[in-house]
Order: sequence, then structure tokens, then C-alpha cells
Amino acid sequence: MTDSIIILGSTGSIGTQALEVCSHLGISVRALAAGHQIDRLAQQIRCWHPTLVSVADAEGADQLAVRLADYPRPLRIVHGREGLLEAATCSGADLVLAAMVGVAGLEPVLHAIRAGKNIALANKETLVAGGSLVMPLLQKYGRNLYPVDSEHSAIWQCLAGSSAAGFRRIFLTASGGPFHGRSIRELSAVTREEALRHPTWQMGGKITVDSATLMNKGLEVIEASWLFDCPAERIEVVIHPQSIIHSMVEMQDGSVLAQMGFPDMKLPIQLALTWPKRLPSAQPAFDPFDPRASRLTFEPPDRETFRLLDLAYAACNRGGSMPVVLNAANEAAVALFLDGTIGFLDIAERVEKCLNKHEASGFVTGFSFDDMIELDRWARDFVKEL
Repeated sequence: MTDSIIILGSTGSIGTQALEVCSHLGISVRALAAGHQIDRLAQQIRCWHPTLVSVADAEGADQLAVRLADYPRPLRIVHGREGLLEAATCSGADLVLAAMVGVAGLEPVLHAIRAGKNIALANKETLVAGGSLVMPLLQKYGRNLYPVDSEHSAIWQCLAGSSAAGFRRIFLTASGGPFHGRSIRELSAVTREEALRHPTWQMGGKITVDSATLMNKGLEVIEASWLFDCPAERIEVVIHPQSIIHSMVEMQDGSVLAQMGFPDMKLPIQLALTWPKRLPSAQPAFDPFDPRASRLTFEPPDRETFRLLDLAYAACNRGGSMPVVLNAANEAAVALFLDGTIGFLDIAERVEKCLNKHEASGFVTGFSFDDMIELDRWARDFVKEL
């Protein structure tokens, strides 16, 4: 169990819930990193008293300093890339909760590992794009990575004490998102507001759209492949609208282990902060007699309608630079959808065109961090220019 923590992405959904878990457990907060939500960050500083905070830019740093003019404790305010890396490597904490959105969360994770930090990972893009960089670095520095995503936390718990050779398949559950059961024709006219209306989880805009397209589950397949050293063909996505079974693992003897609980991210967050201990939680316990648990259903995903899932599987199987391009193309396409430039179905179309172009003219099997950044930039530009 950690005594002090660094939180990257503190003003987002995972970050704010993690701070509540820290209060419950008595874990001190050493550093916070956020983007542009200055008012919320100021409130967090007054409540949790970090010694270092990082924001996106100098303007934000100035605004924060004004809001904290009467703050009585020592506090260092930094900004930009250098500030983010300073926060990620801040002394006095042995665990970094990586909860930033997108591939921007990769570099601070790499620096944190080199600084001797363990990682509680809530940023799936870190492994999707940079798994080949992160996993060897963890081994080199003898650091641990604890998954925070509810699905990967469930798999991790099911496999505790079992070797990688001990299981046959991973069943990665998915709620199905807001458009579960709809046809391609019905999806052609869906709006931004509809896509952001998730039936189960309250999340940020990008990840909510990814859930609507099932790309979120595709990214989780790639992440699970890295986390559990498992080829994609042994990871099966299962639509489970109730979101009570967070994932399952089929063992070699045919037994299937599942981790259950009502939708609540504070539980996997707490486990990542306390592992290998399991401490009492402030969250209500799972009750099998609760009406929400009266009927659990499972079905295969509609891969023809939600094509991004198969594109993610293909990128995972191809390996090399394909997941980097997949992730960047998707981030760019989702941003275009959110600002009203393209339609919902155009997201998959643009991602597929980008992958095909990369396969034909730029695919590589190995790359450095700088190479990855260049590939990421190329994919984003390609999608925007289509």
C-alpha cells in the first residue's frame, strides 16, 4: 500500500474519485497535474494540500496563483510539458496514478518509471501506443503497474496467483454503449448529445464516444494483450449491458472466474492504491438480491455495425506501429465528431483509411518514443486532411 501519491489528470473523473479514495484511506497527495480546469484544481489544492501542481500553460499557472493568493501553505506551481514531467517525477511519493486522457499520458509515465515510481494506470492509450516502450522499462527498473480500468482490474484480480499459462481466454465485458442494438442506418444520423449519453458510466467526452463506437473496447483489447501477455485471439469481447460482471477469465481446466460489483470506479482505484492489501471501502457492497442483479445477460458484439472493434483487433494482431496509428487516428476523428465536423459513422471510415495508408507506406515493427510521436502526428494530420 502506498502512503503518498502523485495524480496526473486530477480534475477528470478518475482523478476526482481517486482523491476521495485518498481521503478515505488517509493517503497523502504529493503532486497534482491538470489541464485547464483551474477553479476545480484550486479547490483540490485547498482540500488535499499537495506541494507541487502542474497546469497546461503559463496563463493557467497565473490564474491559479491569483486564486491561491491567500493559500497559507508552501506550493510550487509549474506548467507545460516540463511541469508535467516534474510532477510525474516528484520526490516523496512512490506511486503515480496516470489518469490523463489520450497519448499525452505516455511520456510522464515513462519518466515516472525511470524515477522509480510504480504506476496505477487509468490511461489505456499509454499501453495501446507505447506498450513496447512501457513494459520493458517496468522490467528494467523493477517497477509495478496496477490496472485501474474496471475490466483490467477484474482480470488482474481473477488471475492473482495464477501464471499466464494458467488461462485459456479472457472475456472482456462491455456495456454496449448508448447505441447497443442499433443498425448502421440508425447510426448515420446520431448526434453528439446522443453519443455522450452513456447508459452506465459518467465519463469524459472522448472516452464516452469511444464507448459508443466500441473503440474503447478495442483499445482495451490491446491494453489487455500487453498487461497479461496474451494474444488478441484469446481475448473475447462480450456485451454485458448490466455492467455487473467487470470481466471474466476462463482457466485451463474450464473454470471461469469473474469479478462482480455494481458500476463504481472507486473500487478498482482503491485496489490499485492498496495492493496487495484489501481494505474496507466506503462504497456499498455488492448485493446479489439487489434488483439490478436479478438478470445478467451476455451476447456477442455487432462487429459489422461497430467496425472499429475489428480494426482494433487487426491492429493488435499486426503489432508494430499499427496500434500507434490506430489510437492517434481515432483521437483525431473523435475530436472532429465532437466539434461537429464529421458524422458518427465517419469516425470508423477515417480510422480505416488512415490504417490502410500506414500499412501501405509507413508500417514499422520497432520504434522509439520520438518515432512514436512522429507517427502520432502523421496520423492526426492525415485524418484531419481527409
